[in-house]
Amino acid sequence: MKADLRSARVLCAVFAVLLVAGCAAMPSDGPPERVDVPQGAGAENLQVRVFPVPPHKGEDPLDLLAGFLDASNADEVKNYDTARKYLTADADKRWNPEAGVVVLAATPRRDTAVRGADSTTITVSGAKVAELDEARSYRVSADPSYQQKFTFVKQTEGADKGEWRIDRLPDGLIVDQTNFKNAYRAVHRYFFASSDPSAEGAAAAAAVMVPDPIYLRRRTDPLTAAAKALVAGPSRWLAPAVHTAFDGVRIEGGVTVSDSGVASVRVDVPDFAGRQTACTQMATQLYHTLADQQAKGQLDRLDLAGVRGGCSLTAAQAADSAPGQLAGTAAGSQYYQVEGGQLFLAQGDTPGHPVPGPLGQAGPVKMGELAVRRDGGAAAAVGTDRRTLYVTGLAEGDRLGDPVATGPSGAGGPTLASPSWDGRQNLFLVDRDPQHARVLMVRDRKTVTADVEGLAGRTVQSLRVSSDGTRIALVLKDASGGWSLQIGVVVHDGSPTSPRVRITGLRPLAPLLTDVASVSWADTDQLLVLGAEQDKLQLVHYVGTDGSQASDSPLQGGESMTAVSGTENRTGETVPPVLAVSGDHRIFRLQGNQWREFVLQGHQAVSFAYPG
Repeated sequence: MKADLRSARVLCAVFAVLLVAGCAAMPSDGPPERVDVPQGAGAENLQVRVFPVPPHKGEDPLDLLAGFLDASNADEVKNYDTARKYLTADADKRWNPEAGVVVLAATPRRDTAVRGADSTTITVSGAKVAELDEARSYRVSADPSYQQKFTFVKQTEGADKGEWRIDRLPDGLIVDQTNFKNAYRAVHRYFFASSDPSAEGAAAAAAVMVPDPIYLRRRTDPLTAAAKALVAGPSRWLAPAVHTAFDGVRIEGGVTVSDSGVASVRVDVPDFAGRQTACTQMATQLYHTLADQQAKGQLDRLDLAGVRGGCSLTAAQAADSAPGQLAGTAAGSQYYQVEGGQLFLAQGDTPGHPVPGPLGQAGPVKMGELAVRRDGGAAAAVGTDRRTLYVTGLAEGDRLGDPVATGPSGAGGPTLASPSWDGRQNLFLVDRDPQHARVLMVRDRKTVTADVEGLAGRTVQSLRVSSDGTRIALVLKDASGGWSLQIGVVVHDGSPTSPRVRITGLRPLAPLLTDVASVSWADTDQLLVLGAEQDKLQLVHYVGTDGSQASDSPLQGGESMTAVSGTENRTGETVPPVLAVSGDHRIFRLQGNQWREFVLQGHQAVSFAYPG
């Protein structure tokens, strides 16, 4: 009977996997995107529940541990009541299942370390892939080693007298990758990018949403769970760069969505009279968070009500602060640089034309790396000597002017590299000076050194900043020559006359990649990475900003590829394609799941990229 019940539990989990897999389809165009799961009656067919099984008489510690791990990860509405039946009374009081989740690569190994007549210790170990903290923020693990001990004792009294029960165990949950994907779903909460006290004008307080991904257990009411996770506030990692309108506010009841696409939410605000700005801000955050859980375009309006008063927000109004709004005004614009150094603007499938201004001309100063500002109005260019940085407009009559930054002139070689614009007209770049490596920010031709916290002896080799300016991807090199991809949070401070900027909270992304050739932002919540694992071929990977893999498998990328470029811009009817450049200066666009060469008649391009 016990074996049959265990088998039934496993079969139930497999059944859930097969149902979900049967609903999946290969996209015919564009990069991988999150699957929009429809809400309502149809969604119930996808929510296959895995019911926990309580312990049975006569189970030995190994079977008991397997049952506990299954029960703690099953779908149970109440507070892990079935899993708690595997614990002693004291352990039940101590155990905190909400402390976090450890995600292992495979089913954890269980080894009996000490076995006695009345006490047994079992060691659980495995390769740790990632973990969720107590707020359910995902973080990829740089150290794969994991080991914890479970102590079992025989009960001496009560209804379970003579039965083994768990008396000592780690807080939190343990789950393997397969069950994690089946039991958890990604929820993107949205917060406002914080204002910049050191900037002036519109750039100081651009009202744009920043995604903060977390993972929640698959429940029957995903919208209410997402709303409650939103009002709980941002993750500790992102908090320094964003703000929320929900301080001290709670959701009352559940979230409902009508057949006409109107979401209704109640909060415990006593009276919204005189607080319409705060109400609109709350509604904006809720709209984007709930819309992310709906099929695209299904949420037309959000009605937010307090104890008294409230407000409404339409889809058109929410679009003004949508994530990616600062990615650029010229949707899909693609720029390329020819061997002579000139900058061209491509138009569709034609070679396009040189940009107006000095960078479109074959001048006396040849340019190396280029980055076009996200609004298309200016560009940053590093001289071919890699020691001078120019910033100039892209309009008729603009002049190159003097360099805005200059690297060392000693024998250290070229140092300035990787210019990258956020959507607030801040330019970031790397100075690889071996004597004083640093990250620079340029604003209005004024250069500021960014304080990068947590480098631990590593140096920044290249970078890409998000359009909202809150996050930055860094390629780091350590003293032994090892490479790693990290992401940090950008925090602005100071005043307009004395701006300060720091990059904090560095955490690893794609730790298995030992070689990273190129990084680009592909969406507001994911990166496009050209890289290779040790002794493997170079591939193109989609990586979430929390380190989770944004697609089930990487895209095939030739060994000759040297750079890739994506865009956060989603203002057009279609998603702009991924771009790639090969070492022999051939240009490719990703169409569907195939790389198609883009031939520039009469031109030899050395780079090809989107604004930013």
